[in-house]
Amino acid sequence: MIVAALVVALAFTLLGKQAAPALGAVADGPARPAGPNVEIAALRPGERPPQFVLFSFDGSGSHEKWRLFLATADRVGAQFTGFLSGTYLLTNDNAEQYTGPGHAAGKSSIGFGGTPQDLAVLIRDLNTAYLRGHEIGSHYNGHFCDGADPSGNDWTTAQWSAEMDAFARLFTDHRALNGLAGLPRLIVPAAAIQGGRTPCLEGEPEVFFPAARAHGMTYDSSRPVTGLIWPQRLHGLWEFGMPVVPVAATGGKNIAMDYNFWVQLNDARDEPERAAEFAGAVLETYEQMYAAAYDGNRAPLVIGNHFNNWSGNAFNPAAEQFMAEVCDNPETVCTTYQNVIAWMEAQDPDVLAELVARPPSGS
Repeated sequence: MIVAALVVALAFTLLGKQAAPALGAVADGPARPAGPNVEIAALRPGERPPQFVLFSFDGSGSHEKWRLFLATADRVGAQFTGFLSGTYLLTNDNAEQYTGPGHAAGKSSIGFGGTPQDLAVLIRDLNTAYLRGHEIGSHYNGHFCDGADPSGNDWTTAQWSAEMDAFARLFTDHRALNGLAGLPRLIVPAAAIQGGRTPCLEGEPEVFFPAARAHGMTYDSSRPVTGLIWPQRLHGLWEFGMPVVPVAATGGKNIAMDYNFWVQLNDARDEPERAAEFAGAVLETYEQMYAAAYDGNRAPLVIGNHFNNWSGNAFNPAAEQFMAEVCDNPETVCTTYQNVIAWMEAQDPDVLAELVARPPSGS
């Protein structure tokens, strides 16, 4: 057993990764998470709202990317959101503990959480993020999109509800489901999951939102919208729309998300030799979005990303550099969805209504 532990630790060192924690380790730090990085208070007469920037990462299963963005956020006082895929809380050997609506047990379009040691590292990353004031949300589970039918667009409200039940079960019972009592304790409370983003942005609001409300959700960030707008109330939830914006260097428009940028730039072909070119185009797009909102309606910027290394890791560097560039700018706060909701709900109702009614910027 001692030899095996040494081999694991050495392997992580050789791979340039943080040495793996013991299975029972819990993240170091205070018992309670850091508070919001924005003052939750009403605007004074004539005061402009902060320029909120909402960085969010779908899947959130990469230890390397957690380390990168946590470190950058620490440097500039940012808080961000990781939308966790529930299947990453099952080891590969326990995949059959998940059954997606209309699919066989053990099926997932994005796989599962790897080895027990991989799962221990992920739990430690989630704990660390939570303690630093970052938000954990839901990316649901099996990531069944069009072509892996039935997908989210095909599911009924009851099937979406079953998918959310499965996420809650994976989130709270991962030790028992994996048969690993020695796994780290996930200290993120289930009640902290207040919103999410659906896989491939699928799911009709009138079908999906009733299930989300019944599961205690307060917001969603899955619906494409034209330009940069303030969150809207839709079917009882705050909807932080995914903005469709002009994409630098292409002359076209697309949803401001890394995969959609990739489609816009080269039809999502793997061309790692163009990684720097793609990163530059995406960073320029982010900068244009920021300027349009900052000088315009001050709508929160929704920056959607994944922890994937698509096309030579072309897209995470753009998000990381943009975070480093803008998050400590004057009147700018890079924060979480829940913090923005708390700030909006602290405003005078007439002031909030005026913000929400402002026409789009950057379209």
